[in-house]
Amino acid sequence: MKITEHIEQATKTLVSFEILPPLKGKTIQSIYNHLDPLMEFKPSFINVTYHRSETMFKKKADGTFEKVEVRKRPGTVAICAALKNHYNIDTVPHLICGGFSKRDTEDALIDLNFLGIDNVLVLRGDAAKNEANFEPEPDGNAYAVDLLRQVVNLKNGIYQEEDIKNGGKPDFCIGTAGYPEKHFEAPNLETDLMHLKEKVDAGADYIMTQMFFNNQKFFDFVQNCRDMGIHVPIIPGLKPITNKKQLSILPKVFHVDIPTVLSNAITAAKTDEEVEKIGTEWLIQQSKELKQSGVPVLHYYTLGKPKVIYNVVKELV
Repeated sequence: MKITEHIEQATKTLVSFEILPPLKGKTIQSIYNHLDPLMEFKPSFINVTYHRSETMFKKKADGTFEKVEVRKRPGTVAICAALKNHYNIDTVPHLICGGFSKRDTEDALIDLNFLGIDNVLVLRGDAAKNEANFEPEPDGNAYAVDLLRQVVNLKNGIYQEEDIKNGGKPDFCIGTAGYPEKHFEAPNLETDLMHLKEKVDAGADYIMTQMFFNNQKFFDFVQNCRDMGIHVPIIPGLKPITNKKQLSILPKVFHVDIPTVLSNAITAAKTDEEVEKIGTEWLIQQSKELKQSGVPVLHYYTLGKPKVIYNVVKELV
């Protein structure tokens, strides 16, 4: 079932989760152990993130170095298929521009269609660790809107191989990312919203937001979207703070603000256990307010903290 269908058929705010693929060497059981407790809440869907390969230099026996591409986490296609089969649940693989040619992307989409997975979240993705700025692959998509248009083209039966006529038309439901505090590369919020509208106009069916810790920023973002003529569902992305390091890491990596009241409380905490309790309570109150406001879905970035997310969602049901 498509994400938009879940939302249209819902009589209350839905719940969904997002997970990281396991590090290479771990088994699918590590994901099941992570998700099993959370399945009590009957999530409508599960997102699986994608992580591009990294360039590394390995020393050879003769003392020289060899440049190799290393993928530390497996791709999402197989994981989404495993989760769909194991839990009988809809899954949403992330698709990114970085590390893929357009033909690579097309092949992944065809595989997803064969597996009965009809939802994707389209993202540009981050720059490679050895790059100061994002650089697309040769014959790859440079921006999320380009990747989105490729998915829409495939929905219309337009393939990379021009000699394919009357090809299948996989009917994907396409999500895209939104940033309540703007994307860090955008010069201002209005420009960022213009880019978001471009993606919606190109065929995005819903918006999934970056994490935020101040609900007013989300409410303002939604209103700004509506004023801009963006009327697709907007799903808030939520994450708990569980240790003091995140006070500096989250703003640096994800370019989000942490409210003064929350940062002061965390700074005053003596242990990470206290921080986790504070972060959990903050997320509970965030979730309750968002649910009361009528958001379609509460989407939780679990990212290795299923117990915290369990405790949060338990307070909502």
